[in-house]
Amino acid sequence: MAILAWLLILVMSSVRVESKYMVYNTSQGVVPGKLNVHLVAHTHDDVGWLKTIDQYYVGSNNTIQGACVQNVLDSVVSALLADKSRKFVYVEQAFFQRWWRGQSEAVQSTVKQLLSSGQLEFINGGMCMHDEAAPHYIDMIDQTTLGHKFIKEEFNVTPRIGWQIDPFGHSAVQAYLLGAEVGFDSLFFGRIDYQDRAKRKNEKSLEVVWQGSKSLGSSAQIFAGAFPENYDPPSGFHFEVNDDSPIVQDDINLFDYNVQERVDDFVAAAFSQANITRTNHVMWTMGTDFKYQYAHTWFRNMDKLIHYVNQDGRVNALYSTPTIYTDAKYAEQESWPLKTDDFFPYADRVNAYWTGYFTSRPALKGYVRILSGYYLAARQLEFFRGRSDTGPTTDSLGDALAIAQHHDAVSGTSKQHVADDYAKRLSIGYKESEELVAASLACMVESALKSGCRSPVTKFQQCLLMNISYCPATEVDLSLGKKLVIVVYNSLGWKRDDVVRIPVISGNVTVQDSSGQEIESQLLPLSNVSLGIRNYYATAYVGKSPSATPRYWLAFTASVPQLGFSTYVISAAKREG
Repeated sequence: MAILAWLLILVMSSVRVESKYMVYNTSQGVVPGKLNVHLVAHTHDDVGWLKTIDQYYVGSNNTIQGACVQNVLDSVVSALLADKSRKFVYVEQAFFQRWWRGQSEAVQSTVKQLLSSGQLEFINGGMCMHDEAAPHYIDMIDQTTLGHKFIKEEFNVTPRIGWQIDPFGHSAVQAYLLGAEVGFDSLFFGRIDYQDRAKRKNEKSLEVVWQGSKSLGSSAQIFAGAFPENYDPPSGFHFEVNDDSPIVQDDINLFDYNVQERVDDFVAAAFSQANITRTNHVMWTMGTDFKYQYAHTWFRNMDKLIHYVNQDGRVNALYSTPTIYTDAKYAEQESWPLKTDDFFPYADRVNAYWTGYFTSRPALKGYVRILSGYYLAARQLEFFRGRSDTGPTTDSLGDALAIAQHHDAVSGTSKQHVADDYAKRLSIGYKESEELVAASLACMVESALKSGCRSPVTKFQQCLLMNISYCPATEVDLSLGKKLVIVVYNSLGWKRDDVVRIPVISGNVTVQDSSGQEIESQLLPLSNVSLGIRNYYATAYVGKSPSATPRYWLAFTASVPQLGFSTYVISAAKREG
């Protein structure tokens, strides 16, 4: 018995399993006459939400959320190089520019090759994915322009696709002004009212021609599409390392081989989506928030799905982008439903309307709006004087404002420490721009007296805390012959007549225009309640108690030409007798 057992062990130990490298065919393109499933690999990276933008980028504070955008971009580049058929789209330039600045020349050259070959593609292209309800349309344009400018200058590429997949409802302004008028070929989004989505599924009208402007009509229309279920993959096809979807296990020598099962799941999900979509093209958004931190898990499984699904033959699977998908839709010559109004308000279920954010965090909303107007004026003055390579510039404020348009920033839907971070960035940007504005205005004033402007000697001060009646520059004693010069700048393209209010310590004052003519003014007493608020918040802001106490608001009407300034002189009034 012992001898037989030993011989049996020898025989069994001589059995060997042959293994070989598997090459997956992922090069398939669009196949006419078949249902084509466009796999669009993407990540949605909020530029602040539960963590700040920099925490998201470097991957810190992971007790809140395990997210590191730096890992996403590192991992995606490596995964794309492994197979020339793989494709990936990226959106948020605030993150990409941070990553780009830290790359070697070799990596930058590789990325440029990936962009040139179409494996990597920028869509939307703004610094963030802006909200569509709370921002001013000028801010939406500015943040988009900043991102597109970088992409054009660095890569000579212009994004073709709008990708507003996470804002909480969608504006017609986005369709025509930030879509068609920007030059996009299509616009895709994820969040529409749950009842509207159900109705559109039944009518096969998730994809439409959107005419967002009544006045521009068809001249500013765009092909637009809402996703069947937000911006995730179909259920069962999430492939991040810690996701619970079944992977494609195709090694027959291992347990849990499931290729046919996964192919059947894929085909069933594809036909399900085809039943609510016009033409024989459907898009699968293969990704969601902060995915592809280990991109190989996604691409490995998509490689297998494409290979085995196409071997099966019932549908055609391919690596794709929204650009390829849009071109395929255009080629079908299909008739599309017409959309003319907003996708507001947004509700994701019964009695769950996402409308509170229209007014939440009003202080942040107000701060963004005030600094938006200031940014416009600062850029004009920067241009009039001439941009300096050594600073100060408006770049810091422009970057902070761009990030603040994010759909979790100005919307007011971020965590408190993240909202504080947005405000801090805006404040830093303002301080640099304040220096530029002061120097530029001084330059313009002095240039009116003499030719040229090198180093202006006039030192203008500005009052950011006027909302709490705090302006040290105007709270001065004018009784000894001192005069206060007020320069009012108009950044708009038409003349403006507006009331200017400044806090003063004495009611014995008079206002003169630049010709020396006295103009009408009014004194408004400051209440003790207002002064109490002023002293409390001014102390908190500057770190010391105010040195003077104003008694009045001095109000007068300033008349300022378009893109110009007017000067007013405030002095002590002459006492009669």
